[in-house]
Amino acid sequence: MLHTRSSIQNEMEFVCLEDLVPENHLLRKIDKHIDFSFILEKVRPYYCEDNGRPSLDPLILFKMMFIGYFFGIRSERQLEREIQTNVAYRWFLGLRLSDPVPHHSTISWNRCNRFKDTDIFQEVFDEIVLQAINHRMVGGRALFTDSTHLKAGANKHKYTKEVVKVETRDYIEV
Repeated sequence: MLHTRSSIQNEMEFVCLEDLVPENHLLRKIDKHIDFSFILEKVRPYYCEDNGRPSLDPLILFKMMFIGYFFGIRSERQLEREIQTNVAYRWFLGLRLSDPVPHHSTISWNRCNRFKDTDIFQEVFDEIVLQAINHRMVGGRALFTDSTHLKAGANKHKYTKEVVKVETRDYIEV
């Protein structure tokens, strides 16, 4: 018997956001090991305590930018759209399914005005990387590049294939 489901988009349903994010999702691992609360003290000097309208929670702002950098979402408009539809992103930010996603212009304004000519982004990045290293979430590797342009005399039909095994522990212990 052929059966189709119609009009389920308008049904009300109670769900637990926690149950919708897989246990092995990368953002769960990050949330478990990285304590973002240090951001509040770092940005406190850039906010007025008793004047103006309430601001967007700085943790949400920086976590939004973290999601963008981490998952390669370069456009702030695209980041806003991705957060609207990605349950794991909402869970990581502490947003309910019915909460509005902060507007992309809020990210732009803070980046271009409030934190302009500061080292706050570098400080936050450095602290996150330090915590990740302490929890053995990242491996260190030194990369050097040379921007000299030389025409290579390489033969595309003559090469040797080698498998190189590098352990992350080797970099940490150096």
